[in-house]
Amino acid sequence: MPAPRLTELATVACVLLMFLVPLAAAGLTIMNVGLGRSRSAGHMMMASLCALAVAGLVYFVCGFAWQGFVGEPSHSVDLGGKSWNWVAAEPFFFRKLAFNGSPASLAALFQVFCVGLAALIPLGSGADRWRLRASCLSTGILAALTYPLFAHWVWGGGWLAQLGANYGIGRGFVDVGGASTIQVLGGLTALAVTWILGPRRGKYSADGMAPAIPGHNAVLVMFGCLLALAGWVGLNSAGAILFTGTQPFAVALVGINTMLAAAAAALIAAVITKVRFGKPDASLTANGWVGGLVASSASCAFINPTAAIVIGAVAGALVTYSVEWFELHLGIDDPGGAISVHALGGIWGLLAVAIFASFPVPLIDVGAGSFKPPSDTGQALAQIVAIATLIGFVFPLTYGLNFALNRIWPQRVVLEGERQGLDLYELGGGAYPDFVTHSEEFGQFR
Repeated sequence: MPAPRLTELATVACVLLMFLVPLAAAGLTIMNVGLGRSRSAGHMMMASLCALAVAGLVYFVCGFAWQGFVGEPSHSVDLGGKSWNWVAAEPFFFRKLAFNGSPASLAALFQVFCVGLAALIPLGSGADRWRLRASCLSTGILAALTYPLFAHWVWGGGWLAQLGANYGIGRGFVDVGGASTIQVLGGLTALAVTWILGPRRGKYSADGMAPAIPGHNAVLVMFGCLLALAGWVGLNSAGAILFTGTQPFAVALVGINTMLAAAAAALIAAVITKVRFGKPDASLTANGWVGGLVASSASCAFINPTAAIVIGAVAGALVTYSVEWFELHLGIDDPGGAISVHALGGIWGLLAVAIFASFPVPLIDVGAGSFKPPSDTGQALAQIVAIATLIGFVFPLTYGLNFALNRIWPQRVVLEGERQGLDLYELGGGAYPDFVTHSEEFGQFR
């Protein structure tokens, strides 16, 4: 099966949009810093840089070899008279990849950014207690195995994308901007890491109550939202052009839908917290904003603006309530809200494809053999199969690998390191002066 072709205009637009994606990484990093404690702020920045570096290098070594691209060599198995594509068969180190503007080379560029973005998501959940070395090793696992394997099934012509061609289940699994490959996968990794690390010291009292540990800098959190918006517009638009054959002129619709989903989610979160607590909560509003961005990613090229507002509004409400539910009822201490924002927000976005999306043009054919006209019948089933794969296969795999890693290299910092702060304990210096990080010790000297 030949690989899809892009026009010169589409290629140029795709490249320019891809270079916005690092802004999403910057936004998530700054939000994670602001939502954590001040005495671990420098450590969070350092961990984020290391995660991006490890993810990019590992993906270069072997990640792209497992993920590949539509039309490139892959390994398949025959089941029920159908050929199912399971994993790519590319050489390591980007060998034989022609950097000539081909769709495969653009996919490699795009994925180097995307895998780093996925690696940043668990850092917010492990804030204030996750060792730097352990987070780097966990990132290596994500970039070498879990991310490229699932991304191949979605974006590399794998079996989830083939559901439509092989069995007529909708158009196969549809995910324009990585709601599954980046967001849900990253969020489920965050859940696995959080369970392994356990809650921060002092988070839960003896009677089971969970006193709030607010983030130390709301300004950083809100600024991160603005950076994330710019990055998400690039992420969703580049994914639409590269993986679904969307024309460059449709980028306007993608950008509008992305913005409207985030706006609706943030306002809903602000209203809910105002009604419940008497004042709007800045951190939950920010998480609602990103939850709207996450939910928009799956369907942004195939929905109208009204649907984008509905998708964002549901995501904002879902994130606002689920953060509290995870914390109080499941005992999950997630300082950055990554599980609610990225895992649940992403799952809702994937389901929204079946509810709201309409496909005016054929998607890229990823089936084997002759072309079959696409059908929208059964699209919900295709989306549910992918969600079940994430929860039933990717999450246990991620948890098992990180659990094994924890047995070899303990992932949680020792009690003294957590009390002292990860900046001093692991980096030897703080991000702020002492009067900022330990203000209570200086209050008596007047």
